[in-house]
Amino acid sequence: MTISTIGLDLAKNWFQVHGVDAAGKVIIRRRLRRGEVLAYFQSIEPCLVGMEACATAHHWARELTALGHQVKLMPPVYVKAYVKRNKNDAADAEAICEAVTRPTMRFVPVKDVDQQSILMLHRARNLLVRQRTMLVNALRAHMAEFGITAAQGLAHVEELVAVIDNEQSPLPELARSILRMVVAQLKDTMARTHEIELQLAKWHRQSKVSQLLATIPGVGIMGASAIAATVTDPTLFRSGREFAAWLGMTPKQNSSGGKERLGRTSKRGDKYIRCLLVAGAVAILRHTRNRTTKDAAWVRGLLARKPAKVAAMALANKTARIVWAVMARGEAYRSKDVIGLAA
Repeated sequence: MTISTIGLDLAKNWFQVHGVDAAGKVIIRRRLRRGEVLAYFQSIEPCLVGMEACATAHHWARELTALGHQVKLMPPVYVKAYVKRNKNDAADAEAICEAVTRPTMRFVPVKDVDQQSILMLHRARNLLVRQRTMLVNALRAHMAEFGITAAQGLAHVEELVAVIDNEQSPLPELARSILRMVVAQLKDTMARTHEIELQLAKWHRQSKVSQLLATIPGVGIMGASAIAATVTDPTLFRSGREFAAWLGMTPKQNSSGGKERLGRTSKRGDKYIRCLLVAGAVAILRHTRNRTTKDAAWVRGLLARKPAKVAAMALANKTARIVWAVMARGEAYRSKDVIGLAA
């Protein structure tokens, strides 16, 4: 019998295969070692292969596609509903095999190696920024133990560094030696962060989509490059609102019996991109008083009615819709289109 659909449950060392024919009859259930996966799929006829989208799924999707198979990735949360009773590798593979054939299933585009590399730069930068924050907080706490403080903000950390370098400061020599190690680690972290930002800026200048997205207020190079590398096909979303919902910027619903109940922001989507857009919205709010555009007037009216954080999330939602419109149309942002695109 010919296998028409396979559900492949990925893991570190053992991979579970569940294959059915065109009528849905189970043809094969087996476990494969990591080194046996490609040899097995090379030995069978090309078919539809479903996998849950995860860190390694894009690599395996590219490898199986090269062998002639049609590979589709699905969000794990959408596959969970098809798991029957207890959860195990065999049940997961069976659920994947069933879910991939559903006509209403939503799929995740397969990323190429360049897109994964750019997103890896973003994750590495995010890690270094967190480490930088940890080092700054540790430096401030240690200096405060000796009664030495500085104003908030990364720019004022140099004041603490100057005190550490000053041999006449009232710091014990043993404490000074440890603090110098912390400062050295902080400077190295900041240098590596800057190096990654230069690589991202270089890629941004070579990407047409990223350059178009950077024309939108509140997006910037970091947000533009992250979105361009993550969203490979904007036509997968029917509208800007669907794109904003994918990012987790729309209210969570708990509606029943014809009654609409909207809660807080769902936060179900890409956390990193959502944080970048919200940070960009906060930056716009700081300068909105000095702007005379239509969108600035809209923001000022929103601030008059809502708290600043609520206004920032609303503006980030609006920015997300504009991002989708710019990607779908392939045109740069134009201020006069703000009201229309956000509708």
